[in-house]
Formats: sequence, C-alpha cells, structure tokens
Amino acid sequence: MTAVTVPLGSRWGPLGTTAAVVIVAAVALSLLGPALSADPNASDFASAYAAPGAGHPLGYDGQGRDLLARLLTGSRTSLLGPLWVVALSMAAGTIIAIAAAWVGGWLDSVVSAALDVVFAFPGVLLAMLVAAVFGPGLSAAVLALSVAYVPYIARLLRSAALAERRKAYVQALEVQGLGAMAICLRHLVPNLIPLIAAQATLFFGYAMVDLAIVSYFGLGVQPPDADWGVMVAGGQSGVLQGYPAESLLAGGCIVVLVVAFNVLGERLSDGSGQGGTFGPSRWWRPRRGGAA
Repeated sequence: MTAVTVPLGSRWGPLGTTAAVVIVAAVALSLLGPALSADPNASDFASAYAAPGAGHPLGYDGQGRDLLARLLTGSRTSLLGPLWVVALSMAAGTIIAIAAAWVGGWLDSVVSAALDVVFAFPGVLLAMLVAAVFGPGLSAAVLALSVAYVPYIARLLRSAALAERRKAYVQALEVQGLGAMAICLRHLVPNLIPLIAAQATLFFGYAMVDLAIVSYFGLGVQPPDADWGVMVAGGQSGVLQGYPAESLLAGGCIVVLVVAFNVLGERLSDGSGQGGTFGPSRWWRPRRGGAA
C-alpha cells in the first residue's frame, strides 16, 4: 500500500492557508522590518499628525514619529510576549497534566484541586495585579499570564493523556519493562503533540490580546517603546482630534493576527478540516472574567 501525503493547503483549506501566510508575513516583518525602517522613537513635532508622504507611507503620530517604523518595531514585543506566555504555560501545563494522568490517585486529586483554585483568577486581572506589585513591564505580565493559563492547558491535556494512558500500547510497553519516564517521553508526549500544537496556536492569539490589554492600561510595555497595545492607548488623543490612524493601525494589526492564529488553530484542531480530531478546542476558550 502506498502512503498518500496530503498537502497542508488541502488540509487547511483556503482560509487556513491564508491565515498561515499572514502569520509568516507578520513574523518576517517583525524580524526584518525594524532594521529597514526609520528610528521609531525619533520625534519631529513639526510633523505631528502629518499625512503620509515619501519615505513615510503611513504618516506620523501625535509626537511626529513615523507610524510604519513604530508598527514594525512594536510587532516584535507584540509577538515575542505571547510566544513566551505560550512556551512557559504549555511546558508547565504539559508536565502537570502527564504527571497527574500517569500517577492518578492522590496526585490527580491534588492537581485538580490546585487547578480549580487558580481558575478563580482571571488572567488579565492577575497580570495587572502582578505589574502593580512588582512594577510595570513585559516580564511581569508574561509571567502572570503564564501562571493563569496553566490550568486551562493542564485540564485539557490531562483528559487527552488519560485516554492515551489507557491504551493497549502503553500496557504492552509496561509489560516489556519500559519505565514510566521513557514511555511518556518516547510515546505519550509525541502522541499529544498535534493537540499541543493546535492549542498553542489558539493560545497565542489569546495571549496577544491579553498582553495588549495590559499594555493599554500602562502596565505592560512602557512608552516610548513601541508596542501595539501602547500605540492603541497613545492614539486615543489623536482619535479625539480627528487623526485615528495610530489607534486604528495598531488595533487592526492585533485583530488581523488574532483572527489568523484562531483560524489556524482551528484548522490544526480539525486535522483534515473535516472533523473535530481534537474536539475540546471547538468550545473551550480561556476565561477573562468570572465565567469559563
């Protein structure tokens, strides 16, 4: 029998492929754009709110800074922050979930109770509280959101790990004398990678929104450093004066990328795009308020 490889574009469909292209383009611009653009913090007050022109295709903000340069530079923190949140929360959540599913018993009960306690703290609120205590900045917000996201990841992966734990191949490996650590690292975790990848993609969009909210309230990235959340907040005065470009452009970048990550995450969750391979991702969303 000959194996047939299905192209990614066919599995994801046109919408999923478009989302992937948007994400790749955003990452490329965040890496190369700042080196090719003007100084994002260079101010020319005589050019405040000036219209687009040669060398400045998006115009200027209220302090005479080039909007394109600030968007490209701000894309780095707007993408790097969520990346750290996803990496830290996924690593911690995966370890907790697999340990609870494998050992079971009292450990599973303790983990479930601890996760329920952390569920009581909305991620954005926790990030703001941490920033208020330890001082504003991206690091504090990233750490707080990583802790807040762990329960959602651990609970979802625990269910999948339990299902894998009960399969016949795991029992066969145990009979052969293979240790728990080897089984988990060589077999159980690799079988969970598709689910982990799908949820990490979805989480990236959620983390981007949450970090933008924290920066919007002045507790994340600090001015004059460029960040999309900072730009949305800084452009509010321009909106009142009839110059909404800064807020609209930064907010539009956030919306486009969040939608792209959600679409791609759903396609990864669906596998072939025809069925719900990892069904929980269809209804599960991280809680920002009092309800899950």
